Amino acid sequence: MGRYTVVITGASGSAYGLRLVEQLLVGGHDVTLTMTEAGREVAGYELGFDLPAEEPARAVTRFLELTQEVKLRYACCADLFDPIASGSHPVDATIVCPASMGFCASVANGLASNLPERAADVMLKERKPLVMVPRETPLSLVHLRNLTALAESGAIIVPAMPAFYQRPETLDDAVNFVVGKILDVLSIDHELFERWGS
Repeated sequence: MGRYTVVITGASGSAYGLRLVEQLLVGGHDVTLTMTEAGREVAGYELGFDLPAEEPARAVTRFLELTQEVKLRYACCADLFDPIASGSHPVDATIVCPASMGFCASVANGLASNLPERAADVMLKERKPLVMVPRETPLSLVHLRNLTALAESGAIIVPAMPAFYQRPETLDDAVNFVVGKILDVLSIDHELFERWGS
């Protein structure tokens, strides 16, 4: 099984990030979750999920209603001594989901002022998969240039753009499509949506 880092930033769409965490854990993968301060606030606002300071990983598994033993670790945003801050730490990919434009700008310009930014920066320098899931519209030229710089540096850009050919009936269906596309670029099998022609 794989080892993945998931970063949730302050962009709208924290449901994408938590669904991704859920799917990775259910698939038996090891997951390290870290959230920016704004990411924690937005998750609280959008989902009613307030991450506690004590036992945050357990709180996430309870929120996701995962009853089996899962391999989830939570890393504090300010802890630059965490293993995911080092290129020597084994990780298969880091996924920033959702990725705010401010976070994209920081990583595109080589900043690493907190653990989430450093975890993304490590993937670029180590030439390992970094998946950025921007959730913003419309995009300014500044945004587009930062996303281009990320792509040129090796990041995979997977915008949070649900499709409609599978005729989604619920918000969960739309979330599942985006998360399924993320899993596709990581070559992880899933059944989150019906594929075209199936």
